[in-house]
Amino acid sequence: MKLIIPGTLPGLNEIIDAAKMTPYAYRELKKTYTELVAWEAVKQKIPFYDKADFTILWYCPDRRHDKDNIMAGTKFILDGLVEAGVLKNDGWAQVGAIEHYFAVDNQKPRIEVEIREASA
Repeated sequence: MKLIIPGTLPGLNEIIDAAKMTPYAYRELKKTYTELVAWEAVKQKIPFYDKADFTILWYCPDRRHDKDNIMAGTKFILDGLVEAGVLKNDGWAQVGAIEHYFAVDNQKPRIEVEIREASA
């Protein structure tokens, strides 16, 4: 099953900046983007998985951000899937392998998350 998240998610630099601003800035950032992912998962009717493997393809608008910075958005993806009821939790028992791939699409930046049932 594939979840498509339009646009981009905050990278590690934005997460760190928010955490330094005020005690509530990171909380609001996390809430906003976790809810965005959850809403997309519900809208796209992503089913429940006991344990899942993930392939995440990050379509970035350009190459200005480092890949390790970009993939910090995985936090919002997994938390959003838990909030949407796709996963019971985002611990080791529910999350198997996570692979990351990167491409540039300046016309339609997005994140495509391929979700597969993981073997126990």
